[in-house]
Amino acid sequence: MQEYELKVLEQYDVNVKGTRKTRGAFFCDTEQGLFLLKEAGISEKRVPALYRLGEILKEAGYAEMDQILPNAEGNYISVSEDGGRYILKHWYYGRECDFRRSRELSQAVKNLARLHLIMAAPAEEYVFQESHLKDMYDSHNRELRKVRKFVRSRTVKGDFELQFLKEYESLYEWADAAVSELEASSYNELYSDSIKSGFLVHGEYNYHNVLMTTEGIATTNFEKFRRNVQVEDLYYFLRKTMEKHGWNMHLCDCMLNAYSAIRPISDKEMEYLKVRFIYPEKFWKITGSYYRSNKAWIAVKNVEKFQTAVTQTEEKRQLLKEIFSFQL
Repeated sequence: MQEYELKVLEQYDVNVKGTRKTRGAFFCDTEQGLFLLKEAGISEKRVPALYRLGEILKEAGYAEMDQILPNAEGNYISVSEDGGRYILKHWYYGRECDFRRSRELSQAVKNLARLHLIMAAPAEEYVFQESHLKDMYDSHNRELRKVRKFVRSRTVKGDFELQFLKEYESLYEWADAAVSELEASSYNELYSDSIKSGFLVHGEYNYHNVLMTTEGIATTNFEKFRRNVQVEDLYYFLRKTMEKHGWNMHLCDCMLNAYSAIRPISDKEMEYLKVRFIYPEKFWKITGSYYRSNKAWIAVKNVEKFQTAVTQTEEKRQLLKEIFSFQL
């Protein structure tokens, strides 16, 4: 730990016994327990709302989260001598949820369902509202068409460009189908009701942010929380795990059942999940990454990632048919 980072800890009423580096942050062993010091990836205006979210969860009986600790002056963000902005959070002794263990994945989605039952905030809180899904998909599809036009115009095409043009039509068909299914669904009502009710999502609920401890599960890194349809979190968790499991239909069904045993999934929410799974998100992300990259040199790894996106899109086909009754 750098000297200026150590001095940041002096701004808190904690007695630090030792520090150790972790991914993008520092564990701090103190007489008051374990804390995590990290750069504040959140605006000054958002921090009080994040702290309030922790209070809402605690008041509802969910204390196993990484609540921010105010410094000795009562500020949630501490500034170092070099101008860095830091937050100190309560942390837990444990390990990340193991995506290879189906039992832990089921425990994680049950934990998510319990969070969703209590995650809501008054309208006056400073909380972002997620964009309408139709606007987001329209933007994504415009970007895909723009990149195709660009690739077509290139005189010399490398492996990535050739593969992109070869697979574009079949992958874009999925994107187009997602928009059609969205327009025919009850999403507008679901979205409107979720916003009006002040429903909140974690915003980045994946196995990295679910800690398995001896006392149970702790949930961390709520910095991207916002108002949205709550099963957005479930979609994100399922997509991340399904990508690791070859879109295993049985595992997906088990996780859906585990979640709905705590918080039943409505027909409108199942429609929403179907639309989200139909959209070829990995294809869109890799396409955007290519467009923003140095076109003179495309890494072999990017070509491999694109092929993975093609393969996974096909793997989803059976899952969509069996669980969501959708066929393209």
